[in-house]
Amino acid sequence: MLGAERVRGRVRCAAAAAGIATGMMAFAPGAGAQALGELSCRALWVQRNAVYAEQGYCFKTKDAIATFGERCYAPYGQLTPDQQRYVDQVKAWEARKGCR
Repeated sequence: MLGAERVRGRVRCAAAAAGIATGMMAFAPGAGAQALGELSCRALWVQRNAVYAEQGYCFKTKDAIATFGERCYAPYGQLTPDQQRYVDQVKAWEARKGCR
């Protein structure tokens, strides 16, 4: 499993490579829910998908490919337990805010 510091740096690099500086938080297990609650639906979408992009997920939508590029490699979006918990937090905020 990747250490939290290593994961934070990798996601930051992925975000920078995708040109997503605005609204991008570094992946941080246990990140304050309040901080996520302050993000827009788009920023939450970026947060969630940046984690998958860093893990090589094969995006299929034009928007995701335009945002993150064609980043398709092993482990093909398989998340660590810490990453999954973070993604679950982001999804919960998306649901609370009625994001589509």
